[in-house]
Amino acid sequence: MQETEKNLLNTIAGIRGFQPGTAFNLRQNGLGVERHSTSQVQIKTKTDQPGIDIMIKAHTAAEEVHIPVILTESGIKDDVYNDFYIGEGANVTIIAGCGIHNDGCETSQHNGIHTFHIGKGAHVTYVEKHYGEGNGSGERIMNPTTVVHMDEGSYMEMDMVQIKGVDSTKRNTECFLQADAKLVISERLLTHGKQQALSDVKVSLNGDRSSVRIISRSVGKDQSVQRFHPIAIGNAMCRAHIQCDSILMDHAKISSVPEIGANHVEAQIVHEAAIGKINSDQLMKLQTFGLSEEEAEAVIVEGFLK
Repeated sequence: MQETEKNLLNTIAGIRGFQPGTAFNLRQNGLGVERHSTSQVQIKTKTDQPGIDIMIKAHTAAEEVHIPVILTESGIKDDVYNDFYIGEGANVTIIAGCGIHNDGCETSQHNGIHTFHIGKGAHVTYVEKHYGEGNGSGERIMNPTTVVHMDEGSYMEMDMVQIKGVDSTKRNTECFLQADAKLVISERLLTHGKQQALSDVKVSLNGDRSSVRIISRSVGKDQSVQRFHPIAIGNAMCRAHIQCDSILMDHAKISSVPEIGANHVEAQIVHEAAIGKINSDQLMKLQTFGLSEEEAEAVIVEGFLK
């Protein structure tokens, strides 16, 4: 593996290659190049479309699954369909993410479609990071689709991050919660240059005592454009809270359009949204410690997106 690939893996997944003792699948430039299963986690190639099936046995205890994707050639369009079957009572952390290194003049694009089937009482932590780099004029495009089906009493925490360097992204997330299921979605996003980022999140709370918390934090710089559209629909006795906070810089444009709906008298759905510039008092305070305005802005943005 070349140093470029190792660096991409480290940025999107915190690794530089296969981690012994863990389930691992590396997809590079549209092809599966390395795979390891464990006694509790089986990874198999799909027979009807590009992608893999990840099967996690019931009551699996605290396992990690790494499924990174990297593109290092210009002009590639990669479509991949990954399905996760998480058994009853399992506890698993799934670390995904996509990194694109494009030094050419053609567009490199990754469309990842992930579908989760989470069994009763299972606990899933899902981490997804997107990152683009390279000196070429070709665009770096990522369009992730995530569909989640949560059975009774299951828990899922989704941490979805776009670090930088992605010219265009269309994110589509749709979740269906049964009784006592709990979901936390955290989305952090940075855009700069002329980048565009659209994010649609729809959560249907179909079971009594189900709950969701959707948290979006974003920073828009230069002439970039963002739109965040979260939807929470309460179809039972449930709770939902949507929180959207954004920092606007330079000539960027950000729109946040939270949408809530209740189809049950005991559904409690709340949303709040705020967009604004960097606080001038914070800037001044940091500058009194010897930081330049640019350095102070960087510190504030980094802390905001953590």
